[in-house]
Amino acid sequence: MTAILDRDWLKTALAAQPAQRLVVAYSGGVDSHVLLHLLVRHRAHWPERTLTAIYVDHGLQSASAAWGEHCAAVCRQLAVPFRMLAIDARPTPGESPEAAARRARYTALARELDSESALLTAHHRDDQAETLLLQLLRGAGPHGLAAMPAVSRLGPGWLWRPLLGFDRAALLAYAQSHGLRWIEDSSNADPGFDRNYLRHRILPLLQERWPAANRTLARAAQRCADAAEWLDQEAAAELARAAPDRPDRLGIASLRELPDLHQRNLVRYWLRQLQLPTPDSRQLRQLLHDVLTAGRDRQPCSRWPGVEVRRHRDGLYAMPPLTPHSAGQLLNWRATAVGWPPLTLPGIGTLRLEPTTGTGLCAGAIAEGSLLVRFRQGGERFRPVGRLHGQELKKLLQEADIPPWERDRLPLLYAGPSLLAVVGLGIAADHAAPPGAPAWQVVLQSPSPAGSGIL
Repeated sequence: MTAILDRDWLKTALAAQPAQRLVVAYSGGVDSHVLLHLLVRHRAHWPERTLTAIYVDHGLQSASAAWGEHCAAVCRQLAVPFRMLAIDARPTPGESPEAAARRARYTALARELDSESALLTAHHRDDQAETLLLQLLRGAGPHGLAAMPAVSRLGPGWLWRPLLGFDRAALLAYAQSHGLRWIEDSSNADPGFDRNYLRHRILPLLQERWPAANRTLARAAQRCADAAEWLDQEAAAELARAAPDRPDRLGIASLRELPDLHQRNLVRYWLRQLQLPTPDSRQLRQLLHDVLTAGRDRQPCSRWPGVEVRRHRDGLYAMPPLTPHSAGQLLNWRATAVGWPPLTLPGIGTLRLEPTTGTGLCAGAIAEGSLLVRFRQGGERFRPVGRLHGQELKKLLQEADIPPWERDRLPLLYAGPSLLAVVGLGIAADHAAPPGAPAWQVVLQSPSPAGSGIL
């Protein structure tokens, strides 16, 4: 088994991975130690890449700080740059400790990546078999039963699991033959955790009857991954027709044209593309029933943890749960010697002014270097570019088909008493930049996966 890990498979695998910065998630356990040791032994094959190890301290066990010191010592011996990240892995109400730790860990690690980076984890074939069984017992569909992909996106970078083709026994044999020292986390033997129960109670029984069970289960996961990819391809084509204008809005008419199975597949795919949690089967059926049977003037809203899906007129909108918002707040925005700093709007996003020419807000309109950001109170009048006369802002927002829950959250930019722009609607005609003139683009970067808006 050790010989398999010593061959040129890693060199071949690296050739297919374009990332120039490799970041190993190093826990100090045998699996991640083997991965780190392998990369160090073979780094002569990829001198143009960098290698870093990161230990995540979940703060859940008294020994976690000492484990971090062990990891740091190993990395010094291997001449690998090392970092330790301390995270808050406490679960939210109703969340399992395992899920909370995983969520917090990957969130923290994703922040360490850029477009040239790949996070490497030491998941192996036994882990893949356990994941498939866990997903099966949760009633997951093809995407869940696909278990862990070898390569996927994580934040701006990549998540890579190069050891998925090897058994735990192969990694242990390698560690023993090279005299590696690793941490034994006693919690890994606690059958109170679902994964540990499968690992120590269920899989040994399966392998006693079917010795190649882990290989067979991993192969089944790959077949589910193939099916999930085909479903995604179908849904992607349907989404292009159903959401041509903004990614968080799904057209009701396009949805109605599809058979029930396609509707469910499309909605799940749409939510995954928005990086929002998908509903279970009951929630999804209820959502589609409420949306497709409601009158055009109704605004049903379906909720599950982390998501709200609302209907407005002929569109279905998905978003994280709306946070409380005070429409009466006033925010002063002032320029500095180096330009306009980003302005954070709590619960809404980040407002930016970016220099441009001939489009957007005329530079002279904000030459004083001071703006007031407000929100709609009622009674405002506005004349955006393209209109001959001013109208009530309420009517303009209705005409623009802006959903009701967004209307009171759109930032209004004032210079003195003059309303210069309504973000999401337009620039005031009197303050728009003429062709060729210095100008500012107003950009609202939303924290939601739907992205940003530009004026």
